[in-house]
Amino acid sequence: MSRVPRILMCPPTYFGIEYEINPWMNRQVVANNDLARQQWDTLHAKLIELGATIELMEPIKGLPDIVFTANAGLVYGDLVLASRFRHGVRQGETPHFNTWFQANGFRVETLPEKMFFEGAGDALFCGEILFAGYRSRSDAKGAMWIGDRLGVEALPLELVDPRFYHIDTCFCPLAKSEALYFPGAFDDYGRAVISARIGKLIAVEADEAAHFCCNAVVVGKNVILNDGAPKLAANLESAGYKVYSLPLSEFMKAGGSAKCLTLRLDGEDALARLNQGAS
Repeated sequence: MSRVPRILMCPPTYFGIEYEINPWMNRQVVANNDLARQQWDTLHAKLIELGATIELMEPIKGLPDIVFTANAGLVYGDLVLASRFRHGVRQGETPHFNTWFQANGFRVETLPEKMFFEGAGDALFCGEILFAGYRSRSDAKGAMWIGDRLGVEALPLELVDPRFYHIDTCFCPLAKSEALYFPGAFDDYGRAVISARIGKLIAVEADEAAHFCCNAVVVGKNVILNDGAPKLAANLESAGYKVYSLPLSEFMKAGGSAKCLTLRLDGEDALARLNQGAS
């Protein structure tokens, strides 16, 4: 298997704050389109520099959040479990994502009706375990259905802080049995599950979690995260990672950052497979 990460991105041509579906979004706070493109270009360039292969899909006018490709679905081998968005303003993204997947050799399946699921935003592998967020966007029963469909252990974890509405905003696998997370986003049960099932955890403090630093992209032993998290950066460096802190302020206005802007086409489980034994 190739060790080169394949990542799907979408340029922020039509990105903007056109509605409010999470606590970060405010239509009175206008996104700076030029700055958003500059920040996206910097992330894109850094990923290529680190050895990732980037594939692009066309932005669609009227779908400002299609830039957040992590929400397109969950990739597992050549199978994509397509998202079923809870909010109508994002449901129009799904046909475009699915068309792209099918045109690029993926099989696309959809969860049963009445099961909401928002892709890799709420489903992340750490080792062979699928950690799945639920409450405001995705459903616990959807996570269990995915576990059965893929034949993997799926652990639904309730997200209790509305600011961290997807699990990728508060939890980031680094390698097999290694992750960073913000404990305050989870209830006591969730924290206990994470602690019991992941051997090495890096806890993020509340002030830095609010800078979306958990919404990070991992390429080998490199971690790209939003700037404003010097303590986390130091902890990651101490753990043997090279950290790249990039300004992604415009995307934070919509409740997203580095991870939200990327989807692993080699599978969200690929990170743990490739990094197994590397840490």
